[in-house]
Amino acid sequence: MNVQEQLAEQGLPVRRVEYDDVTQVAVDFGPRADLSVDIVDETVIVIGDDSQYEIDVSEGAQAFISNGVLTIEVEE
Repeated sequence: MNVQEQLAEQGLPVRRVEYDDVTQVAVDFGPRADLSVDIVDETVIVIGDDSQYEIDVSEGAQAFISNGVLTIEVEE
């Protein structure tokens, strides 16, 4: 299952954008969401608001959060 499917299964709005060398997946948790993100091995872990999400990603993926939007970038 890909990142987009994993997040959509949990009822989160997901947008995927592909560029020449990078694929970005953005998830909007809302501007009031108090989230933190970390990557352990090939798993992005998002914690906040009494919830935890674990998202399987490819090696070398990067993840960051800004204004309640989680962005995961994977190089092609």
